[in-house]
Amino acid sequence: MSASAQFGSTLAEVYSNAARRYDGMPAFFPKEKGSRNGHVTFQSLFEKGLDLATGLIALGLEARAHVGLIADNRLEWILSDYGILLAGAADVPRGSDVTDPELVYILTHSDAKVVFVENRTLLRRLLALRSQLPHVRHIILMVADGGPVDEGVYLLDDLLTEGARLRAAGDHSASERMRAVKPSDLFTIIYTSGTTGTPKGVPLTHANMCSQIENLPIDLRSGDRALSILPIWHSYERVFEMLCISRGVSTHYTSLRALAEDLKSVRPTVMASAPRLWENLYLKILGSVKSAPPPRQTLFHLAYRTTRNVKRAERFFLGQQLDVHGRSIFTTLALAIKHAAAWALSFLPALSLDRLVLKKLRAIVGGEFRGTISGGGALQPHVDEFFNFIGIPVLEGYGMTETSPVLAVRTWDNLVIGTVGALYPHTQVRIVDLQNGTTLYPDTARRGGGRGLRGEIHVKGPQVMSGYYKNPDATARVLKDGWMNTGDIGMVTYNDCLKILGRSKDTIVLLNGENIEPLPIEARLLESSYIDQCMVVGQDQKALGVLVVPSLEHLRSAGIEAKSLNDVADSPNVRKLVEDDIRNLINHSSGFKSFERITCFRLLPKTFDVGDEMTNTFKLKRHVITEHYAPLIDEMFHQP
Repeated sequence: MSASAQFGSTLAEVYSNAARRYDGMPAFFPKEKGSRNGHVTFQSLFEKGLDLATGLIALGLEARAHVGLIADNRLEWILSDYGILLAGAADVPRGSDVTDPELVYILTHSDAKVVFVENRTLLRRLLALRSQLPHVRHIILMVADGGPVDEGVYLLDDLLTEGARLRAAGDHSASERMRAVKPSDLFTIIYTSGTTGTPKGVPLTHANMCSQIENLPIDLRSGDRALSILPIWHSYERVFEMLCISRGVSTHYTSLRALAEDLKSVRPTVMASAPRLWENLYLKILGSVKSAPPPRQTLFHLAYRTTRNVKRAERFFLGQQLDVHGRSIFTTLALAIKHAAAWALSFLPALSLDRLVLKKLRAIVGGEFRGTISGGGALQPHVDEFFNFIGIPVLEGYGMTETSPVLAVRTWDNLVIGTVGALYPHTQVRIVDLQNGTTLYPDTARRGGGRGLRGEIHVKGPQVMSGYYKNPDATARVLKDGWMNTGDIGMVTYNDCLKILGRSKDTIVLLNGENIEPLPIEARLLESSYIDQCMVVGQDQKALGVLVVPSLEHLRSAGIEAKSLNDVADSPNVRKLVEDDIRNLINHSSGFKSFERITCFRLLPKTFDVGDEMTNTFKLKRHVITEHYAPLIDEMFHQP
């Protein structure tokens, strides 16, 4: 049986097959206090989805219409998703933190006629914007509180009740719509985060998403338990939940506040996560170690050192040690002797200390944890190694909304630390020279076929979108002959894994997965008379920083005596002037979100020059500046 025949060629089929295959098994658990046992089964969720689809069709929802879905992680979200897709429509999801301008733009640009909102707060915001939303005909409130509703507003529960009544009376409209869904139909339009006021809509088809389900290289099992904590409207969390549905994995909704408790009570076996979670847990563990009595500190360090020796040796002999240069046979032999000796000396102590020390650390994630798939940003190398060495597997993945999103992912059988794993099945990659556009990998004329060579990552596969929604210019910039320019810099290792090295395009991804466009922030900063040039940095960091070239002319006007930029780079007075302007320019009042604020900066001793740090059209060469000031950037983010 082919994978598509097993799981389905559309998400409607995936949901239907899961209901039949896993019938009475629990599918989703709500996160409300006291409701941990109030789960919904796969069959019940599918039936409720058909009820909602029937209610939506009776309301006038047309096939292939677009439906806004503005809510955070909750059971009603996935139920609404079922109803929309089974009715043959496509959803347009966004979280409750969406700004009013974004909300207006997204719902208008996507031509949404029906909008689901999570609660009264969102409902009031949407009603206040109603005059700016000419296409929106109906609003559906997910969580009712007994209060009155305005004209054109419906309660989710009422639609479910009406849909169930219609089906009991012989209405088969939802089943007919479901059967009419084609793989080429849209199932969603996800709008990428942005600060420019015009985020790009990424339309994804049922075929795009089903390719992720069909080709999953990770062993998710019926009976696995997953925690859902990442924003469900992001493509990464969304595909993970759909993968769980297809495999019979139960999903438990949680929150940051309830995570520690739910790790103990749910005892998850798998979960999707962002790097920030593991960095915080790493710091918490180290903090506990530092506050422990000296004997316990010694035991911990000895346990970690010995298990690290064992794990490194095992990974080497399994071919899972990072190799970006291609080792000679002599180097390989020398490393084999080194690792064999380390393994022999450390194995027995590591085995004993694992039971005494590291087993207690693994209990933090419930004791039955098989692993997490981390995405949305790069793991810090020391954090990556730490958890994989102590027995909490972290399977780092890589992708983007435009690719549904997964392009590469580690697996339990091929866990090469320092990479994002092998390419997803049926996915192709090219590594392209940034300077002249030539293909570095694959290239049979080069040593190793081009492995180990750094360049821009271009990909092609069944998960790649066809183009941005109603935006042919943006599409032309990233898609050519089916190849998607990811804007990331990377290489293919000699382990045949993908290693991400940075970004060639402007977007900055913070450690928590937030995508930030630096240009609007930089434009605002340049309003300061004391800032001549600047570049926002923060890729894979907790927050943003900025490199600043001060304006000598205006500093002198402010009474600062300086002959050159070298004279002001370390000046406390100049730092104070620049710092005050940054704080005054980038804040909530000026329209910037909390994660867009600047937390640190450094003054540079020279300007950005054309031909060096700038192009002939005066655009910043971000990768050049990042490499040139790498030590300064590192020091800025890791200052005591």
